[in-house]
Parts: sequence; C-alpha cells; structure tokens
Amino acid sequence: MIKILKLLKINQKIVLASKSPRRITLLKNLGLEFDVIPSNINENINEKLQPAEYVMKLSRLKAENISSILEGNEIVIGADTTVYLDGNYLNKPKDCDEAFEMLKKLSSKTHQVYTGITLINKHTKKIISEYCKTDVTFRELTDDEIYAYIESGSPIDKAGAYGIQDDFGAVFVRHINGCYYNIVGLPIELFYRMLKEVLR
Repeated sequence: MIKILKLLKINQKIVLASKSPRRITLLKNLGLEFDVIPSNINENINEKLQPAEYVMKLSRLKAENISSILEGNEIVIGADTTVYLDGNYLNKPKDCDEAFEMLKKLSSKTHQVYTGITLINKHTKKIISEYCKTDVTFRELTDDEIYAYIESGSPIDKAGAYGIQDDFGAVFVRHINGCYYNIVGLPIELFYRMLKEVLR
C-alpha cells in the first residue's frame, strides 16, 4: 500500500472531523494515518442554500469546530454529503418510515449526490473548501425491495437512505455519472488534490 504520508511528505498530525465509517475506511485505504474527532455542530443550517454551498458550508463548520479545540499544527478534514432530488434535500432519515418515503421518491429517478470537503492546515492557516457532484439514476424499486433493505438497518445512517457500497443497496442503481466514491461519502481524487494544495 502506498503511504500518502510518505508520498506527500506529511509530517503533521491529521484529524478527521467525522465518525462516518465509510470516510474512515476510504482514508485508511489510501494509507493515511489520522485521528477521528467527530464534530458536534448543529447541522440544521439554512437549506435554501444551493447544494454545493450547503455541503461546503457544513464541511467547513465541521472542520472549524474541531480545529478550534486543537492546540497543535494539525491538518483537519471536514466533510458533508447530501442527496438532492427535484429541489429537495434528502439527508439521513430519522426513522424507517422516512427511509421508505425517501427510497420511494428516488425510485425510477435521477438524483444528485453532493459532498463538500474542507481542509484546514493549522500550521499555515490555509483553508480550502471544494465540492463534488455525481448524478445517480435508480431503477424502479418495489415496496418489498425497499422494506427488505430497511430491515437490514443500513439506510438509517445514510443520506438519501441508501449506500451504493451496500450489497443490496447497489442493485438499486442503474447508472451513475461522476465519481463513485463521492456517493460513498468522500470523492478520493478531489480529496487528494486538495490535500496536496493545503500542504503547499
């Protein structure tokens, strides 16, 4: 495995301001070493923002929240992912009923997945925020398929009530246009470019 720390000559501590198991796995797969300190911000911000602004603002709030409590020269990673359909945000469902409603709305339609990323270099005071968008098209879902997926428990902690990386959630997706990893929760290529930039 290529060690990103060695490749980019990173000698600063890295902190991920998220407890998302998907983001943690993706960063570990890159060979990145980091601590996890989840932010505790109120995510109920003004949803009248356009999706790109919305996810970048939340990612920055998360990164700034954790950066403010650290006393060293860390690099802090903040990220936020949302699903956007017909002018509406579909974030994490609050219960099984809402998960069902979300998946019914996504059935046979194309939606957008947006992820915002903010990196803060406490040593240089440099802050970078970017976003990635992926179009995702669902096939028509039956009620039985939706109920079976909800019974697995997987939809509850995911924006849009689905995970493309899930064995069963993956069969809902007919087509994607854009970055696959963005749908999982962290667009890897964009993150890598941002990490190189914030180190300069």
